[in-house]
Amino acid sequence: MTTINLREFYPWYKEDQFIEVSDEVAGTLRLDKLYEAAHWRRVKRNKAQYSLDMDDGIEYTACLSEPTPEELLERKENFCRLCRALNSLPETQGRRIDVCVILGKSVKEIAETEGVCEDTVRQSIMRGLEHMRKIF
Repeated sequence: MTTINLREFYPWYKEDQFIEVSDEVAGTLRLDKLYEAAHWRRVKRNKAQYSLDMDDGIEYTACLSEPTPEELLERKENFCRLCRALNSLPETQGRRIDVCVILGKSVKEIAETEGVCEDTVRQSIMRGLEHMRKIF
């Protein structure tokens, strides 16, 4: 068993936190740390610090950060609340919101598929979203 400091491997640890892990886990964590350092050296050596307006993916890589456990838990809770709000709607409203908002179909396409007036679909979606806001 090897003792490691979690602060060295995870940026969200602000204080030293020592734990014992197996030798394989410690070795894997150290190899990953070395690989990451080598990657950033290659980026710097090859002058891959371009303008963020180039749309070549560097902006996305530079701005992307690993979410903290708290952020992941908050996302999961929000997703569960959103699902509960969607499931609390009547079947027709829920289906229309699902197709319109999540799948991205237009109100006109939904109305043609269901054989109803566009205004009926639009009002149904608006009432459903309003009901979801109250619950969410």
